[in-house]
Amino acid sequence: MLMNMDFSAEELRTRRNRFTAAMNRRCPDWDTAILIDSVNQYYLTGTIQDGMAVIRKDSAVPEGSRLYYGVRRSFARAALESPLFRETGNVSEELLPMVSYRDMADKIGSDLGRVYLEGDTLPTAVLERLKKYFSFSGRPAFLDAVIRGVRSVKSPAEIELIRRSGEAHRLLLEERVPAILREGMTEAEFAGELSAEMYRLGYQGLTRFHQIQAEMSIGQIGFGTNSLYPSLFDGPGGAKGHGPASPLSADGERRLKKGDAVFADIGFGVRGYHSDKTQVYVFGAEPPEAFAKAHQFCMDLQKALAERLVPGAVPSELYRDILGSLGEAELDCFMGVDNRHRVKFLGHGIGLDIDELPVIAKGFDEPLEENIVLALEPKKGVPGIGMSGVEDTYIVTPRGGLCVTGGGREIIRTT
Repeated sequence: MLMNMDFSAEELRTRRNRFTAAMNRRCPDWDTAILIDSVNQYYLTGTIQDGMAVIRKDSAVPEGSRLYYGVRRSFARAALESPLFRETGNVSEELLPMVSYRDMADKIGSDLGRVYLEGDTLPTAVLERLKKYFSFSGRPAFLDAVIRGVRSVKSPAEIELIRRSGEAHRLLLEERVPAILREGMTEAEFAGELSAEMYRLGYQGLTRFHQIQAEMSIGQIGFGTNSLYPSLFDGPGGAKGHGPASPLSADGERRLKKGDAVFADIGFGVRGYHSDKTQVYVFGAEPPEAFAKAHQFCMDLQKALAERLVPGAVPSELYRDILGSLGEAELDCFMGVDNRHRVKFLGHGIGLDIDELPVIAKGFDEPLEENIVLALEPKKGVPGIGMSGVEDTYIVTPRGGLCVTGGGREIIRTT
């Protein structure tokens, strides 16, 4: 039986063509690219297996490169899921059974020339095993920025999955959560009921991050000042979690009481593609004035930033302009639980990972392109109350950012 496939062989080939062109432009000395990261495997082949994708430069084929996909387990599932290998006669792609890297070396040759691989995610032990069976010309170099840059511009099929995720995400946080919150429930109970609603809305069951050791269940949740508790996660919000061993989970002891602010920064995903959204609530009371003021400030800032998400806009300039326009009081606890834990960005790319490129931050000087997708998340900690602010997912268009998650909205009062 055939597995459901979201992407055609033509789309997957187009992705490899774009990657090959980007490597030729940015790393002209390359001969071979090795990709083992599961997200990159999926992006290029349409399936995730225990294996390795090897792309070799070859001007003799129309694509300008050849793809060899070696799979330990499951070769049968790879053949079912990837549309690339359902066709016959295309000499630029080959699915190969593999027990060890020796098998790949025997089939494609051991001399790989100038090699580029994933520096961010490839374990050193795996690199040493590769060196045992393959010879490289010089030290291997890294291709992370190239493949992540290619992935940042989404195809119509990818945009459609992100739209589906975004609409389910909006329903979850704007309509379902208010009915879940009740006095006396713990954060852990809230997380469990929230998770059940996510699955009912089509959630894929996991949230992927490129950032190493970014372990998270469904997102950052905080009742009251728990959302101001500092954490290892590179985001503006906080979470106390279940304890030191699982700091990005949900507190099993903190119970919801009237007047509490509730912070929910949740990642959603449909068939591999994510949206990102944050909604803030106040349970059983009107929001305190300082909290409401901080939240409105974040909504206004998100709107101003979204209007500038057009092709040609430079992320580092957006960051500089926004930060430069803020006064001392506005910068106080902005993008952090306090002034010691502020992050240095206003938004980030999103797609197969929650944390993709580009980032609205210093150092990101390449202009935006149409159909790049970004999450904009201006947030501001309010001492003694909790984290205020918004996050929504936007598509870069000539008319500015097109929101797929409903757009930043006011604090929702629940009863």
